[in-house]
Amino acid sequence: MKVNLDGIHTNLRFSAAHMVIGHKSCGKIHGHSYIVDVEVEGERSGQFGFVIDFKVLKDITRKICKTLDHRVLIPIESPDLEVTYEDDKTIEFTLLGDCEYKLPKSDVVLLPIPSTTAESLSIYITEKIVEALPDTSTLDYIEVQVNEGIGQGASYHKSL
Repeated sequence: MKVNLDGIHTNLRFSAAHMVIGHKSCGKIHGHSYIVDVEVEGERSGQFGFVIDFKVLKDITRKICKTLDHRVLIPIESPDLEVTYEDDKTIEFTLLGDCEYKLPKSDVVLLPIPSTTAESLSIYITEKIVEALPDTSTLDYIEVQVNEGIGQGASYHKSL
């Protein structure tokens, strides 16, 4: 049986700035109002016969969204990005060897991903949800879709 969380109606969203390093039009810092949809399939179990408790899944997903909300998302595994300085207050980084940025660290989230595309963000959020779930033994898969606004997004399907 499948259960779904529709990000628009369950308030699973975040607004963030990012860049797709090296892309002609998306290579500049720009922002999106992201919406996160989650689908889980598995067996009904436990006292209430849930596939998964909606409240638990929403709380986990909202916490992840909150960590990304109103931040600049930086993909530290990008081969085209080099962090040149970092302390408790500031981060400096260079893109493609020549474009330099200096930002307050409190405005930035350093993500262990190669890019901040919807594709990479869907994998990142999926993995974070799975890490936070108390038990996945009765679940078959989880799929997370990250939408960069209404009508366009990417989803990642992870078998459990």
